[in-house]
Amino acid sequence: MTASANVAGRAAPRVGVLALQGDTREHLAALREAGAEASTVRRLAELESVDALVIPGGESTTMSRLAVDFGLLEPLRKRVAGGMPVYGSCAGMIMLATEVLDGRPDQQSLAGIDMAVRRNAFGRQVDSFEAPVVIDGIDGEPFHAVFIRAPWVESVGPGVEVVGRVTAGPAAGRIVAVRQGNLLATAFHPELTGDLRVHRLFVELARAADTTEG
Repeated sequence: MTASANVAGRAAPRVGVLALQGDTREHLAALREAGAEASTVRRLAELESVDALVIPGGESTTMSRLAVDFGLLEPLRKRVAGGMPVYGSCAGMIMLATEVLDGRPDQQSLAGIDMAVRRNAFGRQVDSFEAPVVIDGIDGEPFHAVFIRAPWVESVGPGVEVVGRVTAGPAAGRIVAVRQGNLLATAFHPELTGDLRVHRLFVELARAADTTEG
């Protein structure tokens, strides 16, 4: 690990962004600004070179199919089961779920977070919206969350911590952010807002996990 980015003398964690499909560039920029050494992941060797991973928004069925085509699905599952920190936004949340509601019959997931997620729960592209979300573990004002064909979490298992719900509007009370161990997921897109607090939280999670393993 290099020390090209450094916080309080600690080396920057190497965080990959799964670049099969979706908004990869925005996550890379946010991660670098948040103190990570960020790179794209499309191949097994690239996955093996990172300490943590972001699964971006996009189209979850396409993403799962491409993960199979690129030979990454089983290696991803093994890294997730082995404790690698992973953050999934929107489609990434769906990829991390143990159960996907309203998904395609052949849709695959990483089964990392013990939750049931409803795909496109908030509606189609034209139903995209923005709403305030209070996220446990993040100080300051509510996060201005952007939802684009977003899922929501219908239920969670006993080991999952609900860390964010929509606080206003017709979707008030819906679960849109969860954490289970080193796995974090949001139904919204923090990479589109310029607010780095979610990415900073994940970078610190990755840094702490790397320190513990090392």
